[in-house]
Amino acid sequence: MSNSNDNTPAIYVGTYGQYNNGSLYGRWFDLTEYSEQSEFYNAIAEYHKKEHDPEFMFQDWENIPSQFIGESYLSDEFWDYLKFIDSSYLDQEAIDAGLSLGIPLDKLEEAYYGQYDSDTDLAYEYIDSTGMLSDVPDSISNYFDYESFGRDLAMDFIEEDGYYFLANW
Repeated sequence: MSNSNDNTPAIYVGTYGQYNNGSLYGRWFDLTEYSEQSEFYNAIAEYHKKEHDPEFMFQDWENIPSQFIGESYLSDEFWDYLKFIDSSYLDQEAIDAGLSLGIPLDKLEEAYYGQYDSDTDLAYEYIDSTGMLSDVPDSISNYFDYESFGRDLAMDFIEEDGYYFLANW
């Protein structure tokens, strides 16, 4: 439906009646065109209006976290997710990573720590931002083991795809 750089959430909507008759007749719907669930369901009902009492079948989807969608449902919370994406300072990838870790939307920004390539990079940033070694002379601080500290520090965080969140959100 979309190119790989596009994060637009979309669903290919057919019906069980069509599917059971051997047809994949349906259409992709861009969910950013709807501000609430009822608008989306009205649009898909209009598209499938030739079928008497259609049972909608979500045959494929893109850019929708798995906890919000299944073959026959789209969660009410999905619309909160879309609004959160628009209002949050976090990018969609960070939001999706946090959700996949089980962090609720209302705790994501508070729990988010940053994006790092490794636990060692996390340690460098943590030490720099806290000033932990600022009073230690360079002749001593140069021997600090960032890799080991990063491993220990990472125990206070949960991580998904390089996005770090506080473990005690």
